[in-house]
Amino acid sequence: MAEADPLPENPTGPETVTEAVQYLAARGYTDSFALAAEGLSGSDAQLHALESAAVDYRFRFEGESDPGDEAIVLGITCAGRHRGVLVSGFGPSADPAHVAVLLALVRQPD
Repeated sequence: MAEADPLPENPTGPETVTEAVQYLAARGYTDSFALAAEGLSGSDAQLHALESAAVDYRFRFEGESDPGDEAIVLGITCAGRHRGVLVSGFGPSADPAHVAVLLALVRQPD
């Protein structure tokens, strides 16, 4: 598997959530992750502990006219080899049950 690109906070280019997901897919982030209380679940129903997850890319989209349009797109590598994308609302649209998990994921030391 190819190495991840350098880790830009918000690379130029993607202006929408769809474009960010396509950008990441072109770089090998093909799985779709979901937040779970215990970590991240992938499309193969495998649960990945947060300790094994590294956020490689972060895209943040703010709703200019509607705060409900705020979203974050993360390109994540789990266990050094399993790459996927996590799309989540933030701000008013964030799921309160997942906020702690999401914060733990994005605040991991580099």
